[in-house]
Amino acid sequence: MEDKIIVEGRTTNEAIENGLKELKVSRDMVEIKILEENKKNFFSILNPRVVRVELTLKKQKVKKEYQVNTENIEDVKKLTEKFIYDFIKKLNISEIEVNTIIEDGCIKVNLRGKELGFLIGHRGECLQSFQTIVSSIVNKNINPRIRVIVDIEEYREKREKTLKELADKISKTVYKTGKSVTLEPMSAYERKIIHSRLQDNKRIRTHSIGEEPNRRLVIEKICNN
Repeated sequence: MEDKIIVEGRTTNEAIENGLKELKVSRDMVEIKILEENKKNFFSILNPRVVRVELTLKKQKVKKEYQVNTENIEDVKKLTEKFIYDFIKKLNISEIEVNTIIEDGCIKVNLRGKELGFLIGHRGECLQSFQTIVSSIVNKNINPRIRVIVDIEEYREKREKTLKELADKISKTVYKTGKSVTLEPMSAYERKIIHSRLQDNKRIRTHSIGEEPNRRLVIEKICNN
């Protein structure tokens, strides 16, 4: 089976459905990129509207990376705490609190402090990068790796709640008006939150368009509803 195809249709939805039928997969198993979308004009009757889209099969994620590793988890927890304290100390930040717990085979860290806003960054981009650095360092000689989640002042929880509320609100508007909505660029992590929130909604579907870091999520109504 090909892992990437280009298909056409009179509408975006028709082109996507044509591609899904050809690949024999569901919508959540592909990445969708709109290549060409001719706008309607006076000569549309003579020159029918054609939309071209590219469908790429998503790679199956290897779940081995985060198998539960109870043998090393306490050592990694201590190493995580030490690294973060040393890192913050070098930044000359005082009055910081680091709370670390082990939950579901995962190390969860939450930082509290008045001067930590810069570590969150725009929509959590810095926080995500910081988490990646921490995870890479503390898992350097660990196999299988232990998942490490770093948060600051419960930012992730608050942001997730905001995105879920946004998804609910926009999905209702899209269903009511029948018009699709393209959200502002978001990270893969944030797009996943919205997609997961709406994946059981039989009246709405989502897909991503564009290239990183400007990849956007599109929320649209399923026409047969």
